[in-house]
Amino acid sequence: MADKQRLDRQSMCDRLAMEFQDGWIVNLGVGMPTLCSNYVDPDKFIITHSENGVIGYGPIATEGNEDRHLVNAGGQFVTPGPLMSIVHHADSFGIIRGGMVDVTVMGAYEVSENGDFANWRIPTRKGGGIGGAMDLAACAKRVFIAMEHTQRDGSPRVLNRCKLPITAPGVVKMLVTDLGLFEITPDGFVLREHAPGWNPEEIQELTEAKLIIPDDLREFRFRDQG
Repeated sequence: MADKQRLDRQSMCDRLAMEFQDGWIVNLGVGMPTLCSNYVDPDKFIITHSENGVIGYGPIATEGNEDRHLVNAGGQFVTPGPLMSIVHHADSFGIIRGGMVDVTVMGAYEVSENGDFANWRIPTRKGGGIGGAMDLAACAKRVFIAMEHTQRDGSPRVLNRCKLPITAPGVVKMLVTDLGLFEITPDGFVLREHAPGWNPEEIQELTEAKLIIPDDLREFRFRDQG
């Protein structure tokens, strides 16, 4: 398995972005999730939302085209989108706490088969705060997670139960890792799509939670595929 290629971060975030529906307000968290704004579907109008008050922004700006007034939650320069607005930080959180966010995409250290996730504290590191993740997990209509499937030592992040302090219980609906796309259901993790070259048995070996393999399992979809 060592020579098998894992999915890159942009492909992972593209795939989650394919799940966004026309008219959705989509919050993109710090780190990998910000890459979701690079996926643009001309047939959908998506309103990106950032906790710092930039609403309706577009892809991450290329070098030389930065506007220092436009940054996402991760501090990356972004491009303006149609009907973009800049609002007060409190108003941005008013959108979150008012239940208007259709989906929030966040990174995580661990996700469990019952939809719990942990993304704010590692006991071996000093500091760390739960921040806006608490509001988003509690108030967004859906929570999607993007993360690597295993830790650097090869141990799994997709677990029966989270070992780290959780951010919220039972809220994760979809997970993308560098090995595939997973749906969290009342019965557990359903493997919907697998990374090219990988089979379900190999992915299960790197997963603590028991995977459900559906009859319509398919290879991972990329942005230029139907």
